[in-house]
Amino acid sequence: MKTPTQLEPLGLVTDEHGDVINLARLARPVVPALAPRPRTIAVLGTSMNSGKTTVAAALIRGLGLAGRRVGAAKVTGTGAPGDPTLMADAGASRVIDFTDLGFPTTYQLPMPQVTRILRGAITDLTSHQADAIVLEIADGLLQQETAALMRTPEFRTGVDVIVFAAAESVSAVAGVRLLREVGLPVMALSGVLTSSPLAMAEAVAGADIPAYGSAALSDPAVAERLLAGAVAGGGVAGDGNARPEDGSRLTDHSGLPQECSRLTDYSGPLTAETVA
Repeated sequence: MKTPTQLEPLGLVTDEHGDVINLARLARPVVPALAPRPRTIAVLGTSMNSGKTTVAAALIRGLGLAGRRVGAAKVTGTGAPGDPTLMADAGASRVIDFTDLGFPTTYQLPMPQVTRILRGAITDLTSHQADAIVLEIADGLLQQETAALMRTPEFRTGVDVIVFAAAESVSAVAGVRLLREVGLPVMALSGVLTSSPLAMAEAVAGADIPAYGSAALSDPAVAERLLAGAVAGGGVAGDGNARPEDGSRLTDHSGLPQECSRLTDYSGPLTAETVA
């Protein structure tokens, strides 16, 4: 690892009256939303670097290709331009994060303020005419703010579908179980584990929900089914998911046949049904 950047504080920026200028003073005003909240997908993960932002960007691209006006938000984390920029590059019509709402970080922030950020982000995107919302929640399920946020009534009522990003199969299975224990609608797996066919197969068999790589999430049909919650647990999925046909062949979401014996070359979403 490189040596951390060293900073020397020189002072605080003030206005003409000597009052300190900070992010709270520069926060975007949130316009009340007159329309109902659009359906919302939240991307959670096992930890940092599990692939959450890549998953969110792929979903944004897929929903955009389906003709959706997608609003995107990073609700928690520490301020940095990379993630919001990737969301914008993926085609989001509007991107907002906690820094826009006046907070440089959500670390150790009281939960009422974190839930206010969640409500503010959803309200802002709704008021700017998004017809689908993709949220990214930073860090992992055991990080203190994430663990508390996902148990709040605001999160339960503000999120319709969860896509869970994991780096490998054991944490994928454990994370899905934790999400189910608190009654959250986890519909699919994704993240770094999708770079390994074996990890995908293990995770699908253990969690009993489909797994999608970023290319599949960018498919408008797959993204739309996830938004609608049409991909169910128990290995049962929407029409675009992989299913056995004649016992020896598989069909991915693009309709291209693949041999069952060539699972390592299979690029479509995996389910417990197809792994078996």
